[in-house]
Amino acid sequence: MTKEIQVNLNHIAPVVSETAVTALMPEVADALSKIHNATGAGNDFLGWVDLPTRTPASLVDEINATAADLSNQCDVVVAIGIGGSYLGAKAVIEALGDSFAEAKPGAPRVVFAGQNIGEDYLFELQEYLRGKRFGIIVISESGTTTEPAIAFRLLKAQLEEQVGKERAKDLIVAITDAHRGALRQLATEEGYRTFVIEDSVGGRFSVLSPVGLLPIAVAGFDIKALLAGAAQMQRATINANATNQAALYAAARNALYRAGKKIEILVNYNPKLHYFGEWWKQLYGESEGKDHRGIFPAAVDNSTDLHSMGQWIQDGERTIFETVLTVGKVHHSVTIPTDEANLDGLNYIAGKHVDEVNKMAELGTRLAHVDGGVPNIVITVPELNENYLGQLIYFFEKACGISGYMLGVNPFNQPGVEAYKKNMFALLEKPGYEAETEAIKKRL
Repeated sequence: MTKEIQVNLNHIAPVVSETAVTALMPEVADALSKIHNATGAGNDFLGWVDLPTRTPASLVDEINATAADLSNQCDVVVAIGIGGSYLGAKAVIEALGDSFAEAKPGAPRVVFAGQNIGEDYLFELQEYLRGKRFGIIVISESGTTTEPAIAFRLLKAQLEEQVGKERAKDLIVAITDAHRGALRQLATEEGYRTFVIEDSVGGRFSVLSPVGLLPIAVAGFDIKALLAGAAQMQRATINANATNQAALYAAARNALYRAGKKIEILVNYNPKLHYFGEWWKQLYGESEGKDHRGIFPAAVDNSTDLHSMGQWIQDGERTIFETVLTVGKVHHSVTIPTDEANLDGLNYIAGKHVDEVNKMAELGTRLAHVDGGVPNIVITVPELNENYLGQLIYFFEKACGISGYMLGVNPFNQPGVEAYKKNMFALLEKPGYEAETEAIKKRL
């Protein structure tokens, strides 16, 4: 069996002792019981808990077959979605892909739309797609969420214009509700291929469902290995004991929160993990930020951000802690050459691998931050591949459920997300919002 990612809590003392973390394990056990027995708030959104082990092989085969068909017909596939309907897939594709190649050899390039309302972004995307063989994966439970609905309306019209309506329907795949909603109705009427968003799997927990698996498979990556890693972590995080890495992480971050550390910064030293940080921010921000409580999630990319955020982290207000993602093995070898003139003064590291220098920067930074009063949780990922990313995704999902219950909130709803929508609809004078439109105009 593949090794598991590991959590190291050695550097959260003296702010939080091992005893303080251990003292929270009864709360962890209670939270795990709520998750596994569906007895807590939001228990109708727990379909993600056993998703890795209950996803049938036939569904994975169907996803891979659909991905292969799109790959054969398209040079570019646009994945349309927002929030959890795009961030998980984007995180995995960016982590596994070549930093400069547009696509993995033999696979189409996967680009994203519907995650913003940027007019320039959409114009430039349409210009990029003009004349190209492209397909669409549209991801929306309702089909009426504003950002993806705008993108789909535009790109569907463009695709139909470029290849004809009949051909376009074979190049569009909808991932949506099983029975209801505007996108389900359209998919049925037009004859699109479809996959189901389960009612019990919320968007930010959906990356291991067709929502994330289809774009990842289209990009040419092994979704069976991704699910296998997640399944391994699912089995490893059942009991509230010292071997449950998700339980330890949840207990530690809550102990730090209670000790006054209100901000958690997810730190990586591998630029491929930038969008993993974006996915993690949504997972924890949307799950925990309720009832005027919750740890504020931020993320930095080091060593890049050591030259910007590094000053604040080292010497700013001591309300923060860091969770550091450290990657053991890199996939390529680059050594630093000797230079006879040595004007840059780097000959002392000539012959060393770039990753060795990076890891010393990481270790030196961690020690400096701990000395500066910033506790560090360290999560070791042996390497960036599908299996370990599957582990890491499930690890953070499970820890998020545990931590949310420990905070005393419902980790699986997002009432605050609706506030901006109501104001936006009123300002746009959407039918049915007449009273809200009148009221909001008086405030302007």
